[in-house]
Amino acid sequence: MPSSAQDNTEDPVLTSAAAARLLGVAVSTTQLWLESGALPSWKTPGGHRRVRLSAVTKLLEDRARGRQTGERAQPSSPPAPQGLPATGADATRPHPLPFDEAARLDAVDASRLIDTGPETVFDRLTWLATQVTECPIALITVLTAQRQWFKSRMGVGFPETPRSWAFCNHAILQDGPFTVEDAQQDPRFADNPLVTGETQIRFYSGITLRDSGGHALGTLCVLDREPRRLRDRELKALAELAAIASEELARRT
Repeated sequence: MPSSAQDNTEDPVLTSAAAARLLGVAVSTTQLWLESGALPSWKTPGGHRRVRLSAVTKLLEDRARGRQTGERAQPSSPPAPQGLPATGADATRPHPLPFDEAARLDAVDASRLIDTGPETVFDRLTWLATQVTECPIALITVLTAQRQWFKSRMGVGFPETPRSWAFCNHAILQDGPFTVEDAQQDPRFADNPLVTGETQIRFYSGITLRDSGGHALGTLCVLDREPRRLRDRELKALAELAAIASEELARRT
């Protein structure tokens, strides 16, 4: 066990929930910071993240200094994976926008999906997506102005990324599947933190999810850490699952 995990009464160990209370943010946000390395942590033998009080205190102090100087001490987008900057060019990468982006964002707000809890209907769809395509990762994403938030996720531990990192920015521009067979060979994504960082995404295929007004809220997508190509029957199955997800979203709006 690393020395950082040893007992130290002067610098107690905190759970992610305790750290979230001190930081005044959601537990899901704190978990993302722990997983990404923004808050130094380690895993217990049972797989739970732990963090020292000193690390939380340092982040609080950094945030306080940011408020005093007028700087943004805590970006609205989640931090980058460990070893990549959380602000600057990587957090504000250029990305395409739909022609109806303003109306689309209104539709996202009206859906009241953002930051809601897991739902079986959507988790079943992402699980089925991994089964029919044999991809290790499947997501139902919702795109806000700054966030790519996951309503359902299979195969990743973090609940969101900056909007500017989202492959889904390209997927929502069209009605059919949007596929990237090898992100490392695609100039649009080769330097994307999701490709160059610990997540190591190489393959993506996503289909737009629309509400009852026809606005693109996000996608159902599958990802892999190896280059690949979906067969026709796999793409058709993914499209059928996306249609079910869209029907569920339309029913709510």
